[in-house]
Amino acid sequence: MRRETIPSHAPTEYSQKISTSRTEGTALNTPTTQAPEASLRRTLKLWHLVVYGIVIIQPTAPMGIYGVVSNVAGGHVVSTILIAMVAMLFTAISYGRMARVYPSAGSAYTYVGRELHPLLGYVVGWSMLMDYLLNPIICVIWCSAAARNILPQIPYAAWAISFAVVFTLLNLRGVRTSGRVNSILAIGMSLVVAVVLAYAVRYLAFVARPVGGEWLLPFYDPATFSPSRLFRGTSIAVLTYIGFDGISTMSEEVENPQRNIMLATVLTCLVIGILSAVEVYVAQLAWPARTPFPSAIVDTAYVQVAERLGGRFLFHLLNATLLIANLGSGMAAQFGAARLLYGMGKGGSLPRRFFSAIDTGTGIPRNNVILVGVCALIGAFLLNYERGAELLNFGAFIAFMGVNAAALIHYRFRSKEKVPLATLAPLLGLLVSAFIWLNLNHSAQLLGVLWVLFGLALFYLMRRLNPNAATPEFD
Repeated sequence: MRRETIPSHAPTEYSQKISTSRTEGTALNTPTTQAPEASLRRTLKLWHLVVYGIVIIQPTAPMGIYGVVSNVAGGHVVSTILIAMVAMLFTAISYGRMARVYPSAGSAYTYVGRELHPLLGYVVGWSMLMDYLLNPIICVIWCSAAARNILPQIPYAAWAISFAVVFTLLNLRGVRTSGRVNSILAIGMSLVVAVVLAYAVRYLAFVARPVGGEWLLPFYDPATFSPSRLFRGTSIAVLTYIGFDGISTMSEEVENPQRNIMLATVLTCLVIGILSAVEVYVAQLAWPARTPFPSAIVDTAYVQVAERLGGRFLFHLLNATLLIANLGSGMAAQFGAARLLYGMGKGGSLPRRFFSAIDTGTGIPRNNVILVGVCALIGAFLLNYERGAELLNFGAFIAFMGVNAAALIHYRFRSKEKVPLATLAPLLGLLVSAFIWLNLNHSAQLLGVLWVLFGLALFYLMRRLNPNAATPEFD
């Protein structure tokens, strides 16, 4: 869930799986009100970028998807998180290297469009748009499930309508969280994670008391292990890392971007991967996965685990924390989607009159905000959390494969700059990403392919209406 994300990314696109900061935006101003580029100073150090990346992804990243991944993979959530981390580390290297080539772009579709082909860049951008649109949907789904943990007598439909309307109204009023608020939220979530882990240690030491091989069951349980289930679970677990690519957008504000962007991206994936593995490891020890989570609690399964660890206090603490995080993520995801639609309308990818319209009073693309809100509401009734996450990762992996391919072409065949593992790193990133993408649920793959075909049909239709137009970009 894009908790959070993303989606600029949008992939932004983003969550987040989709994240709060990943899809965060500001009101769309006219060029005359924008601050001059010269005002940007390179003041950010490596550790600033790593903290920024953790804020984007969120320390609670694996908790929202825990139940879904556990049911799909037959447990083995730790293994899926670590396998996904390998793919993300290679992809993070490619993102970091491409940010050196295009320091002001920070977008997968730009990398692919300029290094491979403009039409392929469009396909990547269109796939990222799907992520942006799905991010608010899965946030509405998760928030509705979490709210029912508090007031179960209110039906899901009422909560879904309420959250979709709240997201839309707040965005129409221009209410968005600031970077400072997001940082405070990330600190708060980190403290809650620490409390959960402390309760987990106490529970494992005095109640569960695993012995011998039981400590290894979260990694490998012969009673439930299946390679196909493991890799399908991995294709969902990747949502944990969605949003790390947002670090590449900071290229113009960081010291020594050629070095620090790539290092920060890799370190962020590594830190999030290790922290996430610890979080799901203790959860699996406390609640062994040989019995799947019931459908009524699967979306908020980690919250149910928290109740076992620390009673109703920990249950409500974690439920409230994740609910607040997803409220911010849902709002930011909706605005990120609206802004991307605005950019597509302005660039000629979509009908300009509707999608590039700006409310003169608020400077907000009102039509797009309302449209995304309607999509979030409809999607919350048509999709479940698992299917929404898989569809989101369909678009994310299209972007990941594209960036790895762009890095391979650039540093292997075009650039005179010598970098370590210029061929091996992006090639492995491409292959691992493609392998995980192929293990997505088949219905998610089918829906994703249909979305891409629809985008291509729209592209050629817009070209016929305006034959002299260049291949549109998603800026």
